[in-house]
Amino acid sequence: MSSFATLRAVYAAWIDAVACTADAALARYETHRRVRMVEEEDGSFALRLADPDPGWRGRERQDRRKDGDTSAPLPDHRLRLTGEGVEDTLPPAWSAALRGSRVELVLRPSRFLFCPLELPKRAGEFLDGIVRAQIDRLTPWSPTDAAYHWTRPREQAGERITLTVVATARAVVAPLAQAVAGLGAAAVAVSTDGPEGDAVTVYETRAHGADRRDRVRSGLHVAFVACGLAALVTMTAAGFVADHYDAQTQQLQQRIAERRAAIRAGQGGGSSAQGLLERRKHATPASVMALEALSALLPDHTYATELRIEDDRLQIVGITRDAPSLIQILEQSPHFGRATFFAPTTRAENDPGERFHVEARMRPHFKLEP
Repeated sequence: MSSFATLRAVYAAWIDAVACTADAALARYETHRRVRMVEEEDGSFALRLADPDPGWRGRERQDRRKDGDTSAPLPDHRLRLTGEGVEDTLPPAWSAALRGSRVELVLRPSRFLFCPLELPKRAGEFLDGIVRAQIDRLTPWSPTDAAYHWTRPREQAGERITLTVVATARAVVAPLAQAVAGLGAAAVAVSTDGPEGDAVTVYETRAHGADRRDRVRSGLHVAFVACGLAALVTMTAAGFVADHYDAQTQQLQQRIAERRAAIRAGQGGGSSAQGLLERRKHATPASVMALEALSALLPDHTYATELRIEDDRLQIVGITRDAPSLIQILEQSPHFGRATFFAPTTRAENDPGERFHVEARMRPHFKLEP
């Protein structure tokens, strides 16, 4: 159970860190009208527009012309601000200007403590942790009760840096920031002038920052669950696909083994195609050997004009002086048998002998005689 609680805490911390980082990144790309509220010596606040860039006033004039408002830009305005809200009534133009703007609430330096701090130069990489660890020593507040920040570090001799920690009670600045946010401001930054005149922001809040972080957290939860479900579906599908391909592989291997067994059986005298070819080779006489044997048997006065071989049947057409003797010669040969005339023997006036048509059966396994 402790391990589960630890994992849950780590997961929650990771979600919060990512949500805050995403919220800060989105806030950088937001464009808001900037308004400065500077606290005066009498406790009132001077309200004036602060240009975010040189071309902002030109764009404001264009927007005012589009709306049909050709009046001059907003003049400065004074008001009194407490933790409970604004005591004075804002003009309608300033109420519209504050709505959705970023307000820089500049408080008097007398509300803050300024604590100089000297550190090694290498400590500049860890200022956040170092200052947070020393807040309760430098100020009367704990890190959770204080609103603080520091000036830009300046290098000193001997590999040292100096900076000034600016701090005040969070209970002082938070109500003022909330009161300004109640006027419709999208973001409020509380700052003061540092010892060297540079502004130091000690507290910042956004009207919809918590809602946006909650939306980011919800989106991260949904994305995490979706990724988990996608991984589960992928693993399940991969298991089914792997089983399917394993079955196909086994079938192919079985077929290959059957083919190999059939080939080996054919080589051993089975009824395979190779065995049939080998038996036909040994059972059928060779044509070349038949011609060689026939040329040795025929007399010198006999020559063939046609020779046909079909399977084991040999047909000879030619001219000879003694046709009947050819039957006897072929029958006496061990290479031929069942010799007979398949057509009548004729004799033409211009032929030197008789034209014969003899047919015989060839016997396999010829042995040529020298």
